[in-house]
Amino acid sequence: MIRALTGFSTRNPWKVIALWAVVGIFLTLLAQALVFKVTRTGNGDFLPAQYDSAAALKVAEEKFGVKSDANTVTVLVGRQDGKPLTRADQRRIGEVAEELGRRHVEMPKPEDDTPSFMYEDYSQTPKVAPAMVAPDRGFELLSAQLTGNSTDPGLHDLYRAFRDGTKDEFSDAGMRTGFTGGLADLVDTAEAEEATATVVGALMLGLIVLIHILVFRSALAAFVPLIAVAVVAGAAGGVVVGTSMLAGIDLDPSTPRMIGVVLIGIGVDYFLFLLFRFREQLRARPDVSARAVAAEVGARVGTAITSAALTIVAAFATLGIATFGQFRVLGPAIAVSVLVMLLAGLTLMPALLAATGRAMFWPSRSLGREPRTGKAASIGDLVARRPLTLIVASVALLGALATGLVGMRMDFGQTSGGQDTPAAVTAAEIARSLPAGVSDPATVYVTAKDGTTLTDRGIAALPEALAGVDGVGRVGETVFTKDRTAARIDVHLTVDTRSQRARDLVSGPVRATVADHTPPGAQAHVGGTAAVFADISTAVGHDLRTVFPVAAALIALILIVLLRSLLAPAVLMVAVGLGFAATLGASALFFQHLLDRPGVGFILPLVLFLFVVALGTDYNILISDRIREEMDRPGPARAAVARAVRHTAPAVATAGVVLAASFGSLGANSDPGTQQIGFATALGIMLSAFVVSIVLVPALVALLGRATWWPVRPGRPKGSHQGRHQGRQDESPAGPSHHDHLSPTH
Repeated sequence: MIRALTGFSTRNPWKVIALWAVVGIFLTLLAQALVFKVTRTGNGDFLPAQYDSAAALKVAEEKFGVKSDANTVTVLVGRQDGKPLTRADQRRIGEVAEELGRRHVEMPKPEDDTPSFMYEDYSQTPKVAPAMVAPDRGFELLSAQLTGNSTDPGLHDLYRAFRDGTKDEFSDAGMRTGFTGGLADLVDTAEAEEATATVVGALMLGLIVLIHILVFRSALAAFVPLIAVAVVAGAAGGVVVGTSMLAGIDLDPSTPRMIGVVLIGIGVDYFLFLLFRFREQLRARPDVSARAVAAEVGARVGTAITSAALTIVAAFATLGIATFGQFRVLGPAIAVSVLVMLLAGLTLMPALLAATGRAMFWPSRSLGREPRTGKAASIGDLVARRPLTLIVASVALLGALATGLVGMRMDFGQTSGGQDTPAAVTAAEIARSLPAGVSDPATVYVTAKDGTTLTDRGIAALPEALAGVDGVGRVGETVFTKDRTAARIDVHLTVDTRSQRARDLVSGPVRATVADHTPPGAQAHVGGTAAVFADISTAVGHDLRTVFPVAAALIALILIVLLRSLLAPAVLMVAVGLGFAATLGASALFFQHLLDRPGVGFILPLVLFLFVVALGTDYNILISDRIREEMDRPGPARAAVARAVRHTAPAVATAGVVLAASFGSLGANSDPGTQQIGFATALGIMLSAFVVSIVLVPALVALLGRATWWPVRPGRPKGSHQGRHQGRQDESPAGPSHHDHLSPTH
């Protein structure tokens, strides 16, 4: 199957390239047009119905008409001279608020003349209502509700139009304004980070191009992989978005971004694997046509690429069993995307090699001369001579980093990145006069059972009890539905609702108080940001305990089938497991101890497991596959390991740096959780490439010899004497020349 795909692609390269170009551009445009129609922004929407906050959201929608995509913006209004508000000021604020609540806000049309079917028009009349006045009368708060996908740039434009219009209205009345809340914070942060994101993205692409130029001394080899991978990534995004629409599945807003980062990283990796082997064989076989070499390289490396891709697919597919919907959607989406990249690795990439041929490496003249013995050869020789020493050193390094796991804490906080944005400044001003959670209250929903109704007297004990809970700063008035079958009570906490303290408060004393004081014949649920993330922490904890062993078992099973060995997969899994433990431990040491953060992000262990274990296995499969290929030839096993490291280490090292740069760019984000993911994943990829794949795994194989592939061992050395003294027969552990042909058995 693999040979058939690569063979067809290298025989008809321009047809394959044209097909990918047309389909890729179409699917990219499809993804851009429809992505915001299939994304859902409410974290609570991804919780199973049995969680308390999910039940509260359902009551809010059914009884109080709260929309899941409603975004509340808190508007602060005060006098420009800083004096306390007078009654006349408050009347004027009320009049302006009433006017704003009647005014239809038009969403600005995109500046690039985008067709209307490619974006959603969020024009609407916002709901604006007075909320409260500060105790010192320094300002009054208004609540404004804008409906739509909070990640859609179209809604961002609508918010800006509303914000600017509101500023003008109150400025004419001699008032100053400030805006905060989820949507306001999101827009302000995006504006503050726009320049940084552009610079970081340009630097990342520049670094990738520079690495390719330094390695291959070629312009085509630098730009063709990036262009091809970008087209495939766009096509994969279109497949995911289209599948989501057809299946009626909503995506989390982070999914498309995550797909882009993953595919650029692994796509460039796969292209690098092919380019290094293609260059090697063009040097070794100058009399063979480039298309024939591309066909053989595509088939041989395609086997390793397929193995590597399937491990990633298996790892991410296991998220389909998660209870938290965000994981349950993210995993299969990335798995589908990786399958698209795999198809490109077996068709588009070999076709590009066949179409460009030796010109791929122009103007470099390296194809016509013998490659110099470099550091890769020295490392290969060292691994073959001193495997036990390198194993001990590698394990000691990884073990030292893994000590950070001792005392590691999970941080479920969702605090902002500390940007000095207008929204953050406004929130700080509000917090100085009012409870920290005033703009984002926890909400208690009480519903009557069996057709009964709620009474003021029957429910009065609940708000009174809530007011006495330590950490509750204010309890709002009880609001009943018209038929009195449901009631809503807003609870304003004294702590930031995005903090761990708020989650502990809501999941503990608040819910306990609600349970003790719910009227007979009624049921109550606690919702709001703190409640949602408290339940998410529970769901994620359950998923971590489930997904880890299932994913590990699936990866091990795939490795057994693909490597046709029982011992080799165990060696790889142990090595990768050490790399994962070292990465997570180092992250805890850096963030929890060095930077004095509350802990590592609650999602980090899962992200690291999937990316470091799955993507790190890519490099292990590539180098293990080459070791087995070299061991199929007569000669000492250690010499085969040395040759494999010499040929494969440059590809693994280059791919590791490229992938680490791709993920490391996330570290420039202001969100602490994203920073941790960027830092930890980049570190994990570097450890996987330079320590685990280039040193530890080859050293283990050198020590075990051909027994690594038990029970189906590759070719044995000739003669019992040679078998007893592997690695001592040649003058150099590198053994036979690197000009050997590709193994015909593959």
